[in-house]
Amino acid sequence: MDRYCLDACALIAFLNDEDGSDKVDDLLDKAEKGKISLFMSKVQLLEVYYDRIYTAGIEAAKERVLSILAEPITILDIITDNVLYEAGRFKTSYDMSLADAIGIATTSDIGATFVTSDHSELEAIEQHEPISFLWLPAKKNNSSHSF
Repeated sequence: MDRYCLDACALIAFLNDEDGSDKVDDLLDKAEKGKISLFMSKVQLLEVYYDRIYTAGIEAAKERVLSILAEPITILDIITDNVLYEAGRFKTSYDMSLADAIGIATTSDIGATFVTSDHSELEAIEQHEPISFLWLPAKKNNSSHSF
């Protein structure tokens, strides 16, 4: 069964009905039907949470987390030793956030495809590492928040 690991920006695109939300909706539908498995690191869930705090406040952010937890997404809340070492390597080898390094390492660890729109930070990974990506369109507006 195919496995996909969601980046925060992919889930935010879906939740905000941005470009690429249809791809995430399709993945959620397939996961609901048992055709694929969807995963997300708890670190990426934290990014979705704090993004919502910025835009709508803490209560709305908590509601958003609860709605995500109701989706057919397995939240991986343990950073294995392999993820720790790989995330450290990715963080120091490529220009990326720690959260992205953890997301990529988690994806690699579980043998999944990383679903993201974060082209600027992650395209170098695709060129140099054996990690599969499902690319969503890059965000058109410049957010002040780092995902």
